[in-house]
Amino acid sequence: MNGLLSFPMYENLNQDSAIRQFCAARVQQEQGGEWGEILLEEMDLWPHFDSTPPLATSEVEEIVDSFFNVECYEKDNANKSSDDEIGLFNQYPEEGLQDFSEIDGFYYDGDVPMMMTNEGELEECGSSHDLVFCSNVEPSIKDVVDQGLHLVQLLLACAEAVGCRDTRLADTMLSQIWSCVSPWGDSLQRVSYCFAMGLKNRLCLLQNVNADGSFSNGAVDVSSITREEKNEAFDLLHQTTPYIAFGFMAANDAISQAAMRKDSLHIIDLGMEHNLQWPSLVRTLGSRPEGPPKLVRITGIIGDQDPLELEISLKGLVEDASSLGIHLEFNMMAEPVSTLVLTNEKLELREGEALFVNSILNLHKHVKESRGSLKTILQTIKKLNPVLLTVVEQDANHNGPFFLGRFLESLHYYSAIFDSLEASIPRTSPERLKIEKFHFAEQIRNVIAFEGSSRIERHERADQWRRQLARAGFQVVGMKCMSQARSMISVYGCDGYTISSEKGCLLLGWKGRPIMLASAWQVHNATSS
Repeated sequence: MNGLLSFPMYENLNQDSAIRQFCAARVQQEQGGEWGEILLEEMDLWPHFDSTPPLATSEVEEIVDSFFNVECYEKDNANKSSDDEIGLFNQYPEEGLQDFSEIDGFYYDGDVPMMMTNEGELEECGSSHDLVFCSNVEPSIKDVVDQGLHLVQLLLACAEAVGCRDTRLADTMLSQIWSCVSPWGDSLQRVSYCFAMGLKNRLCLLQNVNADGSFSNGAVDVSSITREEKNEAFDLLHQTTPYIAFGFMAANDAISQAAMRKDSLHIIDLGMEHNLQWPSLVRTLGSRPEGPPKLVRITGIIGDQDPLELEISLKGLVEDASSLGIHLEFNMMAEPVSTLVLTNEKLELREGEALFVNSILNLHKHVKESRGSLKTILQTIKKLNPVLLTVVEQDANHNGPFFLGRFLESLHYYSAIFDSLEASIPRTSPERLKIEKFHFAEQIRNVIAFEGSSRIERHERADQWRRQLARAGFQVVGMKCMSQARSMISVYGCDGYTISSEKGCLLLGWKGRPIMLASAWQVHNATSS
């Protein structure tokens, strides 16, 4: 059958029976056999390779529903011309196609998907007719949903096999998945491709884990994506979606509100990688009714980045600030965020300056299984006694103790994001491909493939952030920029983005599902000046 996702259709099985069918080790374990006892012993050696209760069919269907923007799909079909049906490859800009002819080991020979074998040879992994851009027959919505349901079942069953450490079965499942996914297809195909790559990477690591839980030499897969590619994708995400701009706007508004009538400001930016946030803040401070502050210092803790690159990009901003009557100073600290850096001496804090600590998508990197690292960082920040701590994070539960549960949560979350990209950016857009490959695919890969210190994308839900910050001695300061946030998302001209407020936090979502949270905090019982 040709269509959006042409592959052999199996009957729609209950998810419980589907996972049991695909994971024989799971059944033996539940039956209390010798296999199960051995499996549990081995699982203790490498945390989080677990067996999680299977999902109900309704849960799988909910995932499929979140994958699809059916209205967008129907609109696409209505607007298609006969030329469009020839295929996206014929419409795709040549330079863009060259950039993505090989993505993380997935090659294309013309329009036929190929996979690199262990022997270094390319083999066909699916017919070109399996891909959306090679089909001349429009599938019905029912076919799309049924095929999508099947693909999600394959992904979950493969994840279950990986969780059961059944490498042979996981490889078999992946071979079926490759013929159904594509980094150039619709949102389902694209996000499924990213998750399949994550499963492939985790399976590779699993096959090279030693008896003591350590990895064999060379087993840890290092990303080939450069810092320049990551920064470019981040810039493009900032330009084309509200996800990043929302965080900047909310944090800057909270800072400017708390900085009223203060003439000397010092902002500590945790994990600073760019200067995209600060031009807006400088303009806001420069237009204060009481006049701009005389001095604004920004200390960027930049890790292993080259400070010269950032300093060069900030020269223009220093000149703009000067024209507004603000003396702007930048100081780059090429060290990781740690308790050793967050001291009065290292930060060169000055008496009389209003101190602000700003964290944009950084604090989740300090979350560990024990949460001790995050607690220590937050308590160290509290000792600095800042006027305000601004926190912008992904609102997602990607740090659960069980692999399959984390896989499912991230599948929900990223399917919503890819659905929003589908609704706002053309499939053939080189910018969209870069955003997905260099930004979101890397996040998914880290969430799915890695454990221990290698897993840094440990996203938490808003409630968890509230609990952690409260335990560290902070209290929330309500965000006051709801109307500005709504005006901002309207600029992107795409229905589906939502803004809501919950217990002092501002949430940006897609079709009601929270994606990003922005919040501001002060030291508990601190009096506002």
